[in-house]
Amino acid sequence: MTQPTDIRSHSGRLPRLLDAFCCQGGAGMGYHLAGFDVTGVDLAPQPRYPFRFIQADAVAFIREHGAAFDFIHASPPCQHDSECQRLRGNAHPDLIAPTRAALETTGRPWAIENVRGAVPKLQQPVMLCGPMFGLATYRHRYFEPGGGLVLTAPDHLPHTVPQAKMGRPVPPGWYGQYIGNFSGVDQARQVMGVPWMNRDGIRECLPPAYTQHVGTAFLATRLGVAA
Repeated sequence: MTQPTDIRSHSGRLPRLLDAFCCQGGAGMGYHLAGFDVTGVDLAPQPRYPFRFIQADAVAFIREHGAAFDFIHASPPCQHDSECQRLRGNAHPDLIAPTRAALETTGRPWAIENVRGAVPKLQQPVMLCGPMFGLATYRHRYFEPGGGLVLTAPDHLPHTVPQAKMGRPVPPGWYGQYIGNFSGVDQARQVMGVPWMNRDGIRECLPPAYTQHVGTAFLATRLGVAA
C-alpha cells in the first residue's frame, strides 16, 4: 500500500480531517495517505473503519465539532440519487442540502462527494474516474469543493476498456463494476485499494486514490505543499 505523506502544519501536528458519513473508510484512507490525521463519524457502527471512529449523526456532528478540524469530507448517503435504488422503488433521505448547510457554518474548507444522479444538486462538482489514477474500474464520483478548496481533475481518458455488467464476473482485461451483489470481493479489494473491506463496504465506497487527490489539492493550496 502507498505510504502516507508526513505533511505537518506549522504547529508540528498533522492536519485534522473529519470524514463524515465515513462507512468503512475508503475516503478516510485516501486522506490518511495524503497526510491527514483522520477521524470518522457515522450513524451506524463501523467496526472495519481503520481510523479513529465516533458513532453519531454526521450532520449534527459537523455543526457541533466541524470547526475543530482543518478539512471536512462528507459523503451523504447516495441511495437517494442512485439509479439502482430508484428502479427498486426504495426511499432514502436526501441529505446533500442539510450537509452543505452544516458545512457552511464551520468556516472550514470541505468537499461533498456523491454519485452522478446527485449532480444537479451539487455546486460546480469535479468528476473523478478510476483510470485517472490507474484503477481498473470507471466508478465516476463527483466532488463539490467548498470553503475555498480549489479542485481540478486529471485528464478524463475515453472509456475504451470494456466494463463487466453489474454483478457479473470480470473477464480478463475488462474493468469491474463493483456495485450491488457483485462477485469477486478479493478482486475488488485489490482493484479499489481497500483490502480491509467486505462486500457491503466496497459497493458504496470511494477508492482511496480519489480522496488522496482531493487531500493533496487542499494541502497544496493551504499548507504550501507541492501537488
